[in-house]
Amino acid sequence: MSERPDTLAADEAHGTNPAAAEADQLRAQLARLAADFDNWRKQIARERENLEEQALDRALLALLPVVDELDRALDAHPPGGGSYQELRDGVDRLRDWLLASLDRLGCRPIEPLGEYDPLYHEAVLAEDSEHKRGAILGQFERGWIRNGRVLRPAKVKVSLGKKGGTEHGADEGTRCGN
Repeated sequence: MSERPDTLAADEAHGTNPAAAEADQLRAQLARLAADFDNWRKQIARERENLEEQALDRALLALLPVVDELDRALDAHPPGGGSYQELRDGVDRLRDWLLASLDRLGCRPIEPLGEYDPLYHEAVLAEDSEHKRGAILGQFERGWIRNGRVLRPAKVKVSLGKKGGTEHGADEGTRCGN
């Protein structure tokens, strides 16, 4: 056994220690893997940034015709000229263009009719009414959905039913999510 330490010392002196060589090889392999991982992470970040840019470009391209129509409407109706109906018709066309652009992006309005649904509506006002508790009485701001996901809930006025809904089993003082 006394020869073994001498052999290891001799191997180290000549650089032929197999354990040290293997450790060096593993360190080099680990360094390459770390570099490959770092390059992959940077590539993914670049690809994500490119996808975000492309999505923004598509959104902007869908809205640019609305700006074009606004420019045409302003050019066609200089200050002090034109009738109210012509202006109204122009605004209606612009609205249609904008809604079509939003539709191409998968964005559609939430219809405010029917019963209150907290997934699609935000109750900003509740009042006693002759309507059934939870019925939507009015809309203050349109809600929007994109590809089945709510972008913005509709802000609505909701019925509490007769006398605040207490006759229908609601707690006294229940108002707009309290």
